[in-house]
Parts: sequence; structure tokens; C-alpha cells
Amino acid sequence: MTSIRPFPALRPPRDLVSRVAAPPYDVVNRDEARALAAGNPDSFLHVSRPDIDLDDSADAEATHRQGRAALEDFLARGTLVREGAPVLLVYRQRMGDAVQTGVVGCASAEEYRRGLIAIHEHTRPDKENDRTRHIEVLGAHDEPVFLMYRDDAPGAAAIAAAIARVTADEPEYDLTTDDGVGHTLWVVDAGERDAIEEAFGEVPTLYVADGHHRSAAAARVWDARQTPETDAFPVVVFPADDLTILAYNRVVRDLGGRTLRELTDALAPHFGLELVPAAPTPGPHQFGLYAEGVWFVLTARDAIVDESDPIARLDVSILQDRVLAPLLGIADPRTDERVAFVGGIRGTAELERLVDSGDYAVAFALHPTSPGEVMDVADSGAIMPPKSTWFEPKLRSGLFVHAIDV
Repeated sequence: MTSIRPFPALRPPRDLVSRVAAPPYDVVNRDEARALAAGNPDSFLHVSRPDIDLDDSADAEATHRQGRAALEDFLARGTLVREGAPVLLVYRQRMGDAVQTGVVGCASAEEYRRGLIAIHEHTRPDKENDRTRHIEVLGAHDEPVFLMYRDDAPGAAAIAAAIARVTADEPEYDLTTDDGVGHTLWVVDAGERDAIEEAFGEVPTLYVADGHHRSAAAARVWDARQTPETDAFPVVVFPADDLTILAYNRVVRDLGGRTLRELTDALAPHFGLELVPAAPTPGPHQFGLYAEGVWFVLTARDAIVDESDPIARLDVSILQDRVLAPLLGIADPRTDERVAFVGGIRGTAELERLVDSGDYAVAFALHPTSPGEVMDVADSGAIMPPKSTWFEPKLRSGLFVHAIDV
């Protein structure tokens, strides 16, 4: 069974939280991060993206040291304050009509190593190495891992009941960020904390939704040190049915030597094709295809869908195995520079823009992968195809930090 533990979080005072809160380090590039933090010494990007405060000559080690200096500065100035006792938090995000509410605590690196925290993606060695060194030099886990659990798991009903009681009280933080997403956090009192810990002890498996590199790096730090502080890493754990996964769409630079008519003719044995007047919203096993200013809906024929295989039945797999590889020559989407991936948060208008610009010849809009499909893949021990999920909204950074030796 799994465990979610309270921890003595480093948190901003209530009057500074809107200045501290920042997007995750990996959803903004250096220039974007620098612009967001401009004129704001309290932006958490100074800790999570310390390259914004260095020139181009700085190497990775200097960058990590700059992050440590920024974190120490935050503590010295009271931008972050250490909790007097270990706490759990409840974190609610609201994006339009979508609401997700989860528990903030620490998961166990040892349980991650034992497979009680299941994964569905491979990590890139270079990125994992960088995250590991970042944690080691920073002396802290500065950003949480996004976990989920099945809503029908043992303990899930008790967790939901405790969250409902906690969120009936006044929150500690309540802010809306520039992207219109609401972020509300409550501090869990001692009684509810014990109830939540006990309930998570009944949950058999937690699943990494987002943050595979952060969790793998946390485990490597624990491997090296084997201390209670390094066994713990910060997470936000949501019931899967709360979560919003958007499609991860594809654009391809050319038609693989075919005309559009030749491509649609080649698709016909495996897909029903319909010309539609506007960008579609694909259902399961449906795809929007945009090229030469027109949209088609492709519907996979039953004969090509293997519902018994948790990987083969994914729409990203059907598109790859039946279209991108055999017809467009995209054998390895991880390395082929002819294909690019577009997060669903950008909408179909971005697909149209990319194709209409001439940079790409064809775009494919997909139906989102479901949380259940992600967990089924993880349970099978398999790995999702690349760029299968886009979880939204993203967790805000700087609201809580887990200290190791800072």
C-alpha cells in the first residue's frame, strides 16, 4: 500500500503568494521565464529557472548553484517561510468548468522504486541527470510531481470525504493566475491529516500523471543518500476522474511523396472518411485531418482496433501504426524531425495556422487519452507512446517546497 506524508513545507506568506507563484520550469523557455520574472525578485522562477539570472556563458553547475543562492535568499527575506510542523495541504484548481482537487504531501522514493508509484513514460537520461543534480545542489525538491489514483480504489471514498470537510473551511491561499486558472489551497488540520494518511495507506497504487523526470531524479537522490529527507518528495495526488487530459496533436512537414488525394485513398481501407466544413471534435478512434485548407474526419474501422491491448487501442497508437509510419514514413516519432507535437491547449486553430503557413503539410487532431487508459498502461508494465497526454491545468510552482538540507 502507498503512503502520503505531511512535511514541514517552505511556503510564501499569504500576502506574497501571488508574487511567488510561477508556472513549472519546463513549460516556459528561458526568454519566457525571464520576461515573466522581470521586475519581480519574489518570482519562484528565480529558483526553478535560475538560468534567467545568468548570462549565456554559465554552465549547468553554475546554474544549479544560482538556484540554491536564490532559494537561500527567499528564506532570508521571508519570501518563503518554513512550517513549524509537518503539514498536508489540499490544492484545488479551476479552469473554466473543470475542477480538480487533490492532496499535497510527500510520497516515498522507496515506494517508487518498489513500483507502488507506477509510471507510463520513459525518461531522457540527459534530463534526468540534470534534474538529479538540480535537487542535490538546491538541497530541496522545488516542484511537485503530479500523481493520480483510481476513484474506486480502497481508501478513495475516505479521502474524498476528508477533502470535502477540509474545503468547507476558509482557504490559506486563493489566487487566479494570468491564464485564468484558479488555485486554492487549504492547510489540513491534525484530525483530518490523520484521516487522509490512513486512507492513502489503503490505496494500492499511485500513478505518475506528470513529472516522470522529477520522480526519477528524486529516487536517484534517495538511492545515493538513503536518508528520511531524501526518501520523501513532494506530490499533489488527485482522483483520476477529476483530471482533464487534452489531446496531444500532430503536424507533419510533408505528405511522404503523396498528393492529398493519394493519401486519402490510402487511408480508405482502414478509415471511414468524411469531408467536414470546420475543425471537428474527434471522438474515440476518430481523427481530424487538416490539409490544403480542408478538414476530414477519419473514423477507424473496427477491424484495426484491438481493444484487448492497452497500447494498441490508444488513438495515438492507431494514428502512428496505421497512418504516420506506413503512409508518411514517420517510423520513430521520438527522433523524426518531420513530425511535431502540439498540445491540445492551443486548439485546432493552431493546427490550421501551422499548415496554412506552409511549414507543415498536414495536421492530425486526436481524441484525448483518458486517465483510465494511462493507468491501464501503467498496470500492464508497458510504456505509452511519446506525447500521448497533455494534462491541464498545470500545477503552480512556489506554493510549497520540500527542503532536504537547506
